[in-house]
Amino acid sequence: MTLDLTAELAATRLLAVIRGTDTAAAVATGTALLAEGVRVVEVALTTPGALDAIEAIRAAAPAGSLVGAGTVLTPAAVADVAAAGAQFVVTPAVVDSIPEAVRRGLPVAAGALTPTEAYAAVRAGAAAVKLFPASVGGPAYLKALRDPFPDIPFVAVGGVGLAELPGYLAAGAIAVGVGGPLVGDAASGGDLDALRERARAYVAATS
Repeated sequence: MTLDLTAELAATRLLAVIRGTDTAAAVATGTALLAEGVRVVEVALTTPGALDAIEAIRAAAPAGSLVGAGTVLTPAAVADVAAAGAQFVVTPAVVDSIPEAVRRGLPVAAGALTPTEAYAAVRAGAAAVKLFPASVGGPAYLKALRDPFPDIPFVAVGGVGLAELPGYLAAGAIAVGVGGPLVGDAASGGDLDALRERARAYVAATS
């Protein structure tokens, strides 16, 4: 049975994006986020050893949480992340990986910025549209996009800090995706205690 990514994102309202420079630190980051109540995490393939990190985080993940792969650009990358145990795929744009992921039963949050891209992402089979970078237009732009596309589930990603988060949810995003403002430098060997504190704040803001 295919995972209903849209329903999961709408329920948790938070997608944590792990992008770092160290495999072990990325694993520690993912484990810490899940321990603090974040239920959906994505490991970007630009992280060294990302496939190993996905496998390790998935193995340690509590029941009810989801571990996916981000920056998945090609059909070959889809095969790799599927083998590593990724439960969903995230892309930065409308790319060739989308139909391949759909064919494999992996739900996709596909990156798009313009109305044409958002429509193309859904036509390609994306379960949700990752509005990226959301900070370019802010919540007002998201609201304008939703007027002609009220049935597209949008996830706002890119420059969403704690202060901006409520605005995107109020504008109709089913969830927000947060990298730097949440993860900080933890995935590159930074402070895990500070990460845990930020994670608790984000979980509280989306609960």
